[in-house]
Amino acid sequence: MKDNQLVRLQKYMADNGIASRRKSEEMIAAGMVKVNGRVAVIGDKVNPKTDKVVVRGRKITAGAKAKKYYIMLHKPRGYVTTMSDEMGRKCVAELVKDVPTRVYPVGRLDRDSEGLLLMTNDGDFANKVTHPSKHVYKVYRVTVRPSVNEEQLFKMSNGMVIDGRKTAPAEIHVVSREEGRCVLEIILREGRNRQIRKMCEQLHLEVPRLKRIAIGQVKLGGLKPGAWRELTREEVHRLQAPTNTTEVDYY
Repeated sequence: MKDNQLVRLQKYMADNGIASRRKSEEMIAAGMVKVNGRVAVIGDKVNPKTDKVVVRGRKITAGAKAKKYYIMLHKPRGYVTTMSDEMGRKCVAELVKDVPTRVYPVGRLDRDSEGLLLMTNDGDFANKVTHPSKHVYKVYRVTVRPSVNEEQLFKMSNGMVIDGRKTAPAEIHVVSREEGRCVLEIILREGRNRQIRKMCEQLHLEVPRLKRIAIGQVKLGGLKPGAWRELTREEVHRLQAPTNTTEVDYY
């Protein structure tokens, strides 16, 4: 079999709308994938024309070319960013049941956070948006208690040591202040797990509300909680651009 007929298993899964490449790798490592009846391992390659790939008992149809969907969902608080949950919690999958094909999340928002979540069945698109080299920035509106001082703003802006590693610099804008409460707009260019909440916890700040309002130049706008819409062609192009470090204009 010629090497040019083979593709990495995680890419094959992503191309057929199973999950992103990263999530596909996790599924392979967890033993959820079989190739020709054998449990697959990380590093496996397949021939899309001849190999039988089964994920959780479901066969992937070789060469299937499903329409690519790129959507934004306004994730409400209380939903986990997974397609199923063993603990019985509400999942974002419930909110996109009317999408004509299976889509999966691009990145994450924790259960207590809300706002813009991208979903797709295009593995290459998901990989481009989430790859660290792309530096796709994300914009959050964050309510903190009590009010924040200049020293705390400086620390968040210049980077803090979280989980043993310093965060990249962030842009912080004070939107409003009132007694015992402050609303911030925070722009991050890295995808650390629960980064904003961990920074605030270290600074003894409570975060009663955290909402993502933009990813790059793609904005949540007036989309209602629980609703979704397809991205425009221009929005998809912007997210896949070689770099996404242009000046922010989300106002």
